[in-house]
Amino acid sequence: MAGKQKDRLPRKPYEAELLRLQYELVKLQEWVRSEGVRLVVVFEGRDAAGKGGAIKRVTEYLNPRLARVAALPAPTERQRGQWYFQRYVEQLPAAGEIVLFDRSWYNRAGVEKVMGFCTPAEYQQFLRQCPTFERMLIEAGIQLRKYWFSVSDVEQERRFRDRMEDPMRQWKLSPMDVESITRWEDYSRAKDEMFVHTDIPEAPWNVVESDDKRRSRINMIAHLLGSVPYREVRRPEVQLPPRPRPQGYQRPPRDLQKYVPDHAAALERRG
Repeated sequence: MAGKQKDRLPRKPYEAELLRLQYELVKLQEWVRSEGVRLVVVFEGRDAAGKGGAIKRVTEYLNPRLARVAALPAPTERQRGQWYFQRYVEQLPAAGEIVLFDRSWYNRAGVEKVMGFCTPAEYQQFLRQCPTFERMLIEAGIQLRKYWFSVSDVEQERRFRDRMEDPMRQWKLSPMDVESITRWEDYSRAKDEMFVHTDIPEAPWNVVESDDKRRSRINMIAHLLGSVPYREVRRPEVQLPPRPRPQGYQRPPRDLQKYVPDHAAALERRG
């Protein structure tokens, strides 16, 4: 573990480069909007591999009306009776939108397969249909990028323990996450088989080494930007109009409205 920490990207260059990349993501978003592009980014990987943190950094400065995160809950009874890919199709972007899947249709090749939530026949059908499904998306004009966040067993366990001890992050640790420790090799075999069937030329998997979260975020965002042929689109300049002259408006007395208490004032008194 000492070696891992020693190689950690220092905070200062990380923050500077992250901000630069986020500025480029804003340019990418404007290009997507102006050109009517449909962009899908899939985030997959083991529990605690850093997918959520990467998604937060990608979307931090983006317009949520144009760039949204799809993090689907467990399927309903009705959805379980649908074609497997159907509920994911409903989340796909329209022209000028970006959708980031925080886990995706690949649930079937990972947790569902390992935990027995699907039948062997359903699993094999997924492996056959998934490449065709993704080729259909690409033929329809959707740009698809797939990222697998790879974390070591030692680092995953360390992050789990951190979550157990942090009351602000305990909600991130579910019984399913804990069980993934005892099923490490099962998940490894499932991932390997998934890659064999779905790492296709039209939509290849891009592996992100994520023992160092800072490096993984920088590397993933830089790769995404480099894989999309975007260009800077100039937005029309916005100018504020002059304020009109007062027309006799009188603000109601303050005591007629209910104000939020000044909690910040207590902090100033303590200081």
